Amino acid sequence: MATIVLGVQWGDEGKGKLCDVLSSEVQICARSTGGRNCGHTVVIEGTSYDFHMLPSGLLHPSTTNLIGPGVVLHVPTFFSELATIEAKGVQNAQQRLKVSTRCALNLDLHAAADRLREGQLGKNNIGTTGKGIGPAYSSKAERSTVLLADLLDDDGFGDRIRAMERDYKLRYGGGLDGYDVEAEIKELENFREKIRPFAIDDVEFLAEAQEQGKKILVEGAQSALLDITYGTWPFVTSSSTTFGGVMAGMTLDYRKVDSVIGVLKAYTSRVGSGPFPTEDFGEVATKLQEIGREFGVTTGRRRRCGWLDLVSCKYSHHVNHYDALNLTKLDILDSFEEIKVGVAYKHPDTGEVIKGFPASAKLLSRVEVVYKTLKGWNTTTTGIKKFADLPKEAQDYVTFIEDFLGVKVKWIGCGPNRDDIATR
Repeated sequence: MATIVLGVQWGDEGKGKLCDVLSSEVQICARSTGGRNCGHTVVIEGTSYDFHMLPSGLLHPSTTNLIGPGVVLHVPTFFSELATIEAKGVQNAQQRLKVSTRCALNLDLHAAADRLREGQLGKNNIGTTGKGIGPAYSSKAERSTVLLADLLDDDGFGDRIRAMERDYKLRYGGGLDGYDVEAEIKELENFREKIRPFAIDDVEFLAEAQEQGKKILVEGAQSALLDITYGTWPFVTSSSTTFGGVMAGMTLDYRKVDSVIGVLKAYTSRVGSGPFPTEDFGEVATKLQEIGREFGVTTGRRRRCGWLDLVSCKYSHHVNHYDALNLTKLDILDSFEEIKVGVAYKHPDTGEVIKGFPASAKLLSRVEVVYKTLKGWNTTTTGIKKFADLPKEAQDYVTFIEDFLGVKVKWIGCGPNRDDIATR
């Protein structure tokens, strides 16, 4: 009854396209974790739809969309993004959009604190999006933040925000980049009645939906290697981006989860700081960036690029236990004479093969990658719809990935458009 779509690598794998495809087959599309730091793009007939705060299932007129309680909600982005997709012709979006009253708010105050903290860290910064996601989750853990329920029903919510502002100024010993606490409180007061029609008790909503046997799609945010526990810590996001995070971020009946789908790119990319064993610093990276349009949807930053790292992908599988895979952006490799794939790590001091995926970011940044070189196909795959129609070398690439990971590749992305997917 429920399908969960998760990122395998460091995000930006193209989860939005698969979620868009699967959303046409479900009654509910939900987000369970993360915030406006996410970025999913769907291209339909030449029109690009970018989603940061809202579920991409809104593109399907019969699908109800839920922002679950594990998400940190930035209210202005909620409304600006809604207005943008409505202006592009999305029908009945407001009637099909729900948000949990249990969501903690992601405030502009959090973003100001995030930027201040990153600036103080200097060259040791995490490389956050600057959207305040870390401080938002920290405030939730400290029990000092404001929930959507507080905004709706507690006139004293502003005092909590003022207290947080005082705390940040004391904690970081400085100003907050022109942040105006009274202006934000006033803005939220103005949004109060506007957001009320969207606010629901998500527990009752999902209990009823599951009792009725409605099909549910969970749209994962970020990816396994950015998880707060299992990612390349401390260069991670501030929420749990794995299967466990989904179960904590919304009340799914685990017995009714039909499949967990992992989305991985045909090569690897990463935004921000942190170890990246297969990162390329020369011609390969430049080519991948330019052909693959590797610029962040949320930040606009150029993504770091390199060859596919199957060591990290296998680790991701061990964390999330994927039932099937969606391999994306295969077409970006169309013009490569040969393609390398990372298949093992060697310890930089002993030369011995490392079993598993190191928890130490320092060690991970020093490992020696063992590569397998495969022959490229040197012909276009864009628009191909069937696996059998792919060039033999491209088929070999896909099956090599399947055999290494032990998971079937069910969907293969062969172009930027909505229907540029080969199925098996």
